[in-house]
Amino acid sequence: MNDDFPRIRRLPEYIFAITNKLKVEARARGEDIIDFGMGNPDQPTPEHIVEKLVEAARRSDTHRYSTSRGIPRLRRAISNWYKNRFDVDIDAETEA
Repeated sequence: MNDDFPRIRRLPEYIFAITNKLKVEARARGEDIIDFGMGNPDQPTPEHIVEKLVEAARRSDTHRYSTSRGIPRLRRAISNWYKNRFDVDIDAETEA
């Protein structure tokens, strides 16, 4: 298998990998860090929310993808962003 992906290698490092490294370094220096990063909860989800999730998951009408193709202007903006950022052509009508 060919594992040579030049475009992938040009991508910037994942932002949360960078912030995790910085947090580890700061903690190693003894700094007290309050992590507002990814919003990982430190308490259990309230039971009424879990119950509603289970209720929704059991309904057959929630077992499908949305029929919406998305917002045309947003799809065009996404396509343009990929072109400007990565020089990649994304068809707004079929791929975004």
